[in-house]
Amino acid sequence: MITLLDGPLGTELEARGVPPVRDCWSAEAIETAPDMITAIHRDYAQKGCVVHTTNTFRTNRRASGNAWLERTRTAVKLTRQAVPQHHRVAGSIAPVEDCYRPDWSPGAKAEPEHYEMATALSEAGCDLLLCETFSDPEETISATKAAVSCNLETWVALTAGPKTNLLTAREMARLATRVVDLGATAVLVNCTPAAETRRFLEAIVKTGIRVPVGAYANAGSPDDNIGWRADCEPGCQAYANFAKSWVNTGATIIGGCCGTGPGHMAAIREQLET
Repeated sequence: MITLLDGPLGTELEARGVPPVRDCWSAEAIETAPDMITAIHRDYAQKGCVVHTTNTFRTNRRASGNAWLERTRTAVKLTRQAVPQHHRVAGSIAPVEDCYRPDWSPGAKAEPEHYEMATALSEAGCDLLLCETFSDPEETISATKAAVSCNLETWVALTAGPKTNLLTAREMARLATRVVDLGATAVLVNCTPAAETRRFLEAIVKTGIRVPVGAYANAGSPDDNIGWRADCEPGCQAYANFAKSWVNTGATIIGGCCGTGPGHMAAIREQLET
């Protein structure tokens, strides 16, 4: 059985006219465009997604300052109110610095910050915690430990980055086994170009880890014609074809990341139903 995870909020907000803000990315939209966040969550639900990620990628204290806790609680509330009651809400936990700059990561020293975020998401009512877009091994470990300590199901999503140069497939597979040993209940490849994702997923599957694996890729370069625009039906189908290949590799959790949108999720659902 395939679980359909939703697509991105940040780039989808931007596509709908809500630009990101430096440092806190899409977090400011919690105050300035809550109705748009709700609409995006509803659109994903209508397209068949059953796990919905909170808009908390940049609501941690380091990115959002004194507003961090209220933003985090509100983001969870917006997600919960927008989707059917039986759907699951995944609390997003991101690297405390730039997700594409692991050299900026504080590594293991970030664990108290991740624990603070994980606790807030748990107390706000999330069904599971999603540590996403991690590439620095030590910070990945610290975030996983923090999430697992909250006694919620914990998914960990690893990225090789937009240029696939942050982790090799072998390094990602090794890191995947480490987080599973710590209690992660699913491992995914995320925010890696769709055209490159399968080889990373294959490396994880070959480790023989006994938890569900999955993928939610980005649309790659705009020149790939997979996403980054509203009228992209051929791109949606191209992404769905990649998703089908991930399922054939062993993925049971499928979604979308930067540059994809509800249309891509609908195409995946149709592809998987055929």
